Amino acid sequence: MINFKHNTIALRILTVFLVSFTVNKKHLCSNHPSITSTNSPHLSLHSSLAEMVFDGHLSFENIEHMAKDFGGRYRFMPSAVLNPKSVSDISSIVKHIFQMGKTTELTVAARGHGHSFEGQAQAHGGVVINMESLRVPEMSFHTGKLPYVDVSAGELWINILHESLKHGLAPKSWTDYLHLTVGGTLSVAGISGQAFQHGPQIDNVYQLQVVTGTGEVVTCSEEQNSDLFHAILGGLGQFGIITQARIALEPAPKKVTWIRALYSDFAVFSKDQEHLISSENSFNYIEGFVIINRTGLLNNWRTSFSSKDPVQANQFTSEGRVLFCLEVAKYFNLEDSDHIDKDIDTLLSDLNYVQSTLFLSEVSYVDFLDRVHVSELKLREKGLWEVPHPWLNLLIPRSSIHQFTQEVFGNILTDTSNGPVLIYPVNKSRWKNGTSMVTPEEDVFYLVAFLSSALPSSTGKDGLEYILTQHKRILNFCGRSNLGIKQYLPHYSTREEWKAHFGTFWEVFSQRKSIYDPLAILAPGQRIFHKQRHLDDDDLKSLRSVNRVLEAHR
Repeated sequence: MINFKHNTIALRILTVFLVSFTVNKKHLCSNHPSITSTNSPHLSLHSSLAEMVFDGHLSFENIEHMAKDFGGRYRFMPSAVLNPKSVSDISSIVKHIFQMGKTTELTVAARGHGHSFEGQAQAHGGVVINMESLRVPEMSFHTGKLPYVDVSAGELWINILHESLKHGLAPKSWTDYLHLTVGGTLSVAGISGQAFQHGPQIDNVYQLQVVTGTGEVVTCSEEQNSDLFHAILGGLGQFGIITQARIALEPAPKKVTWIRALYSDFAVFSKDQEHLISSENSFNYIEGFVIINRTGLLNNWRTSFSSKDPVQANQFTSEGRVLFCLEVAKYFNLEDSDHIDKDIDTLLSDLNYVQSTLFLSEVSYVDFLDRVHVSELKLREKGLWEVPHPWLNLLIPRSSIHQFTQEVFGNILTDTSNGPVLIYPVNKSRWKNGTSMVTPEEDVFYLVAFLSSALPSSTGKDGLEYILTQHKRILNFCGRSNLGIKQYLPHYSTREEWKAHFGTFWEVFSQRKSIYDPLAILAPGQRIFHKQRHLDDDDLKSLRSVNRVLEAHR
């Protein structure tokens, strides 16, 4: 049962249900790409919004760029774009639309750096809030036993890294790509190679400031408004717009030894990965990726890595093979240089990689964390960054991973030339419980990410349709085989699929939606709930649940 701090909160929620419409869970948007025209279905509402006064700026013209994202497949044209300069800007527009009630179908989507893949941060005919425009508060660092930084949700993680290093500190958990906003990654989870040790980014937040679907500005944490705090983290933007966050920090290292080694047997590879994530003394970062039929792989590594055995490495061939690369990193400071090599050798001595394929590189901490940006710059130079990215991210239970890899990397996928395929385990027993993120039930599960890029004009294996067909085959196999997988950064087209995704958590998730965003104003691009002008059967069930809450607090 959800606890309310004040009975007036519950009463306000009940009033909303009685006088207005709520979430329609039966009608979800199509799974097919849609390109909308620049003509908005809500032009008649411009006058209402235009009369509002903001510290920032509300735009109705030249907003086409807000109708696209990194995925490059979905385009939903908004009616307006808000460039906020204060939290009150965001609160005001959400509250205004909420108070319009059933006179409008306007919705609101918070957009960070636009790195969504399926239109999740878009709002057809609604208002998109450009969160990168929000730069308050300025970063405020607090040192001590539990150091942290207070930041705007529109701040990029790369900027937090640079500023925190000035204090000798850094966040604990990262994503592989740092040019993303704080609010964006906290809405989905934020997983990378540090998650086995520190959990995802949502596990490393002390406090949030949130604008709910009613326009209310709420501060929440484990101790204060804890239900909203847990709902927001990994909540896909359904319960509120994150405006500020308090991020946990730790002492930052200066240097990183970055290591890669190959395996030809997945059973050996996964055993070593699972050994590393369960060890008390291990590497600081553990990931891996799949390589299928790649030519000259080790020669490509030589541009950034040094081989431990150059003669044997020259004789190794990757053509026509399915290989698994272990990628690990050990952080250290200059005063640790005398023993870091010995520590690494000790860790490597327990592993069973192909000895001739061990490659190492020593880089700065910043260069390691920002490594993907280097690839981005190269792709931009070639005009290969602004292309469709039909990514598929799966969380696969340990008990199913061998069956999955045997079928997918043995029969469905014939090469990995369209982009990297990540594969690595995490230990959920070290993660916090209670957030909205959905994971497999087992303590150890694998993240498998197919990070493909498609050439728009191609009809071959590097074309969008071919890649999507492969992904469909993968998902069909997972469904038929009952592997117990969950999608990370999920995208579904029917209510039944969303309910299956959330499983037993669906009732809690939908009830929280009824409480914190009762008119389904927020994050329409996720296509979980649809703004509707009447109560359906499920809404009435939610209403009865709210009534029970009221009764319990009288």
